[in-house]
Amino acid sequence: MKHYIAQKAEEDFNKARGKATLGMILNYLSPERQELLSLQDVRDLLHPKGESYQGMKTVPLDRIIGSEGRYKDFNKAFLPRHEHVRNRWQSIDRAHISDIILPPIKLYEIGGVYFVRDGNHRVSVARHQGVYAIDAEVTSLTTEISLNPKMTIQDLKKAIIDYEKQDVFSKSELGRIISPHELSFTETGRIYELLRHIQGHKYFMNLDKKEEIPFVEAGRSWYRNLYRPIIQVIKRDKLHKRFPGRTPSDLYMWIIKHWHELKEKYGEDFSMEEAARNYAETFGTSWSNKIMNLLLRKRNQ
Repeated sequence: MKHYIAQKAEEDFNKARGKATLGMILNYLSPERQELLSLQDVRDLLHPKGESYQGMKTVPLDRIIGSEGRYKDFNKAFLPRHEHVRNRWQSIDRAHISDIILPPIKLYEIGGVYFVRDGNHRVSVARHQGVYAIDAEVTSLTTEISLNPKMTIQDLKKAIIDYEKQDVFSKSELGRIISPHELSFTETGRIYELLRHIQGHKYFMNLDKKEEIPFVEAGRSWYRNLYRPIIQVIKRDKLHKRFPGRTPSDLYMWIIKHWHELKEKYGEDFSMEEAARNYAETFGTSWSNKIMNLLLRKRNQ
């Protein structure tokens, strides 16, 4: 009987590895669809606001989409990707075949999906054996963004970017300054940076004023004298085409950030003309002077 169980577990692992290999081949052009998510990567994107212990729960296996530490050992379907997990995997499978009850696994829940803290091999074996759900000790991480089991890390990033845009436009007067359709970012947090940039523009406008300038008035000045002219140059010369996957809004933020970094390093008196020269020397682009000179002209108007 022991020999049969050992042989069956070995066959099961070989089948699971074969399926993992087939999945890799079928998704050769989009390998991210086969990647198990890293909890740390998701944490870094979502920045959970807190956590709470939820106790024991029965969790559907298809809602477990990632791992805290073993995300490179298994694919999206929790099939084993490497030979070195064989011994542990087969020992769990032998216990499953023998109807031995194993301890509950430990999971993190975030946005409606789950990540394995402890029990990756048990999840893998259970999914291979067609089990629907598994008992787990669950700790929940707080986020306002909903996740779904089919998400890749890029899908999650896009969901966060969309959420941030909605959050900013619903809680600020930015919509009175610029249309949401004019802003398109490819990294999280950029729209909050943009908001801080407008606040900085407002601060400098207020330096020689006795009364506080409203946010909307300062924002319209920012849009008219900075954002729109730079974006027009970027689009007219198709500069964003030189950065595949990036947008004109991304390029705008890079240029402005570069200037601010130089001012932090050399002082507030570091001129835009010097920034243009430094930018050109650093990045060696023929178009940087055109954009920086445009900024200089607008600043001196």
